[in-house]
Amino acid sequence: MARKTTRKRAGTTALVIIDMMNTLDFPEGSRLAKRATPAARRIARLKARFVSRGLPVIYANDNFGAWHMDFRELVDACAQGPGRALVEALRPDDTDYYVLKPRHSVFFETPLRMLLAQLGVSRVVLCGVATDACVLASAIDAHMHGYVTIVPSDCVQAETTPRNAGALRVMRVSFQVDTTPSSRLRL
Repeated sequence: MARKTTRKRAGTTALVIIDMMNTLDFPEGSRLAKRATPAARRIARLKARFVSRGLPVIYANDNFGAWHMDFRELVDACAQGPGRALVEALRPDDTDYYVLKPRHSVFFETPLRMLLAQLGVSRVVLCGVATDACVLASAIDAHMHGYVTIVPSDCVQAETTPRNAGALRVMRVSFQVDTTPSSRLRL
C-alpha cells in the first residue's frame, strides 16, 4: 500500500513520541501507566495539532528485544497489558512514521536522523516515557545533533514526581531544552 508522505519543508518541526507503545511489564509498570495516561491524552491533542498542520509524527519505540516483530505487532502486543490505556490514547495512524530503537536514545543506532533529514526537520518535539531515561537521553542527543529541542513538560512522565522534575531541570538548565507545556507550544 502506498504511503502518504509528508512534504519536505525547510525548518519543519517533527513530533517524536517516545516509548508510549509499551508493555509496561516491569515492577513499577502499573505505577508508570497510571502516571503516564494523562500525559498520553495531552500528547494525543498535540499530535492532532501536528497532523492538522501536515507536520510529521514519528513513533520511536523499544522493541523489547523482539526483533522478529514489526511495529504494528508490537503495538497490538502492548495493547494487551498494563500499557493498554497508552495505546488506546495514542494508537499510531497509517500516516505516522516509526523507528524501533535498541537502547535509550531515539538517535542511537536508528535511522531517525536520516528520516528527519529527508523530512527537512530542524526542530523536534519529544514526548513520552520515561522522562529520566529515554526522553532525557534523546533530548541530550537531539541537542548534540543540532536540533532545536522541545520537551513539553506536560507530555512526559517518569515513575515519580521528583524523577520527572529532576530530568526536566537537567534538560532545561544543562542542554537548553525548551520545556514549555504543550498548550503554549507554538508550531
